[in-house]
Amino acid sequence: MLIEDYDLEVETIPCEPGAEKFAATVHLNVDISSVLPYLNRTLRGAVYNPQAPALSWKKGGRNIAFWPHKIAIGDLEDRTEAEKVAQGLVKLVNRTWERREEIEPDYEMHRRPGPVEVYKLLPQTNCKACGQPTCFVFAGKLVAGHVKLEDCPVLGEPQYAGQRAKLAELLNVDLPAIGSRER
Repeated sequence: MLIEDYDLEVETIPCEPGAEKFAATVHLNVDISSVLPYLNRTLRGAVYNPQAPALSWKKGGRNIAFWPHKIAIGDLEDRTEAEKVAQGLVKLVNRTWERREEIEPDYEMHRRPGPVEVYKLLPQTNCKACGQPTCFVFAGKLVAGHVKLEDCPVLGEPQYAGQRAKLAELLNVDLPAIGSRER
């Protein structure tokens, strides 16, 4: 087991006073730098920076960042949720470390697509059927993980099947959050 003990710090998000959202930091007593390339291989949509070293990941619309001695978690409802999510992430790190002999580490930096890249693949009708004022706003929220491809009903039309497939691949959706990346 790599992480045996940790301290959890939970605080309100300072840039959103009154929003009643919380952020948490899992302070680790061990350096987890060596597990980051394995997480980079197994976590879909992860962005790894070997120079930092750090790995960021979105899960359930929540931003998560793994650093050598801490794990930062955003967009939490309360301390109870923070404790649950922190425990799950520590288990994920430990499970990945225990399975490292089965996983080929990935030391490459990968990036998330930007809103413009996503927008170019959207129907660009600005029909508002997704609940957003424009397709570009939808693209930005899609990249941030605040909406899903299914939220755009126009993408479900047959003439957009190719674009929808490209978007799914680009955004790593319709795939499990954890699993081997296909490159």
